[in-house]
Amino acid sequence: MSDQYDPFKDPRLLDHEVDGIRELDNDLPRWWVWLFNICIVFAVCYLAYYHVFHLGNLQAAQYAVESKQGDAIKTAALKAFEDTLPTLTPSKDRAVLDHGHAIFLHNCAPCHRADAGGLVGPNLCDDYWIHGSNFVDNLRTIVNGVPAKGMLTWRGVLKPGEIHAVASYIYTLRGTHPPNPKPPENLAQPAAPNVYE
Repeated sequence: MSDQYDPFKDPRLLDHEVDGIRELDNDLPRWWVWLFNICIVFAVCYLAYYHVFHLGNLQAAQYAVESKQGDAIKTAALKAFEDTLPTLTPSKDRAVLDHGHAIFLHNCAPCHRADAGGLVGPNLCDDYWIHGSNFVDNLRTIVNGVPAKGMLTWRGVLKPGEIHAVASYIYTLRGTHPPNPKPPENLAQPAAPNVYE
């Protein structure tokens, strides 16, 4: 019986006891100690670099910098797109028109109805257009929106190719006759002839 191991006489056990539990004085693995020390050194360097000496941007400032860069790139792309507007014509490619139809249903139908007969927004099927009747006018209206009438600016929301696709699709709707359309809102500017007729 004297050779039997007595855990309470183990020299690695510390003297203090709580609820019958005694702490084992065991060394941590060396890799863990090194990792812990490296984390402490990293934290001190991070604190000094970002918070004491202000050598780097914090997350909010870095986000603002990258947002400004992204906005500059987007503005340049849209400016290049707007510069080509006078030379643009509506697409007749079926894939482009189908893509434009999908965009129209998702983004435009809530105000113009799925058949473009007009709801909050004007009827896009009649021969009377408020903001210009030719294709380039339609593109400009989509790009810039009509904030005074509640139409948001799609610049930056839709890509230039998507704007061209949805404008091309809308162009195909001219002269169609949806049921119960909204009455004409501008009798002074009849639409330009539809090239699809």
